[in-house]
Amino acid sequence: MAIEFQPAVIPHLVVSDAAGAIDFYVKAFGATEMGRVPGPDGRLVHAAVQINGSPVYLNDDFPEACGGKSMTPQALGGSPVTIHLEVDDVDARFQRTVDAGATVIIPLDDQFWGARYGCLADPYGQQWSLGQQVREVSPEEIAAAMGQNA
Repeated sequence: MAIEFQPAVIPHLVVSDAAGAIDFYVKAFGATEMGRVPGPDGRLVHAAVQINGSPVYLNDDFPEACGGKSMTPQALGGSPVTIHLEVDDVDARFQRTVDAGATVIIPLDDQFWGARYGCLADPYGQQWSLGQQVREVSPEEIAAAMGQNA
């Protein structure tokens, strides 16, 4: 699979079922599958989707290539990484993700920094946030909302 991109930061996710994750990302985020490379045992060595205009790489878990350790978020007890999607119509996009099977971590709500924002976990343990800027907020308003002096 030859994919050309301009220099970028591209998340590369390790999941317990890459084929299932691709299906979820298509359903939840409207992802476009760009390709997949299966290994001899059927696990995906590499795959790529495009979400919200950006590439996301993923592959199945290969503990045998990591000193016998699984590298999925479930095996690691969660993920310290949240992948953020800035979207239009965040309410519809958030609900679509929930309807596809995501678990709400932070309910969608208007936030003090001017965004409508919420966080979810996909069925494979990856964390996602969705947001939409709904109003301009000054640094002073943000500081005041946080109980700080500007």
